[in-house]
Amino acid sequence: MQQDSVDAIKAHPRYQELVCSRKCFAWNLTVIMLVIYYGFILIIAFAPSLLGTPIAEGAVTTIGMPVGVAIIVSAFVLTGIYVAKANSHFDALTKAIREDLQ
Repeated sequence: MQQDSVDAIKAHPRYQELVCSRKCFAWNLTVIMLVIYYGFILIIAFAPSLLGTPIAEGAVTTIGMPVGVAIIVSAFVLTGIYVAKANSHFDALTKAIREDLQ
């Protein structure tokens, strides 16, 4: 790719919108996942008995098990949210940029 083409793409307002929106969205999802994960770690560190409480009277499974599963599922959900937005909004912006520069 020629340097002129690169400079034209970087100067395009839709490209700048794409970069900014993608970066902000990715950081928001990253922060959400870090809060979920480190929140779990902090509960383990400062209130382990909370996660060690049985789900029901006489049950073997504790509250920590479904909470741990929910953390794993939340990672898949956040990934799905990113993919859905990338396939709709980000791809549409990319296509518009390509059409404008051809």
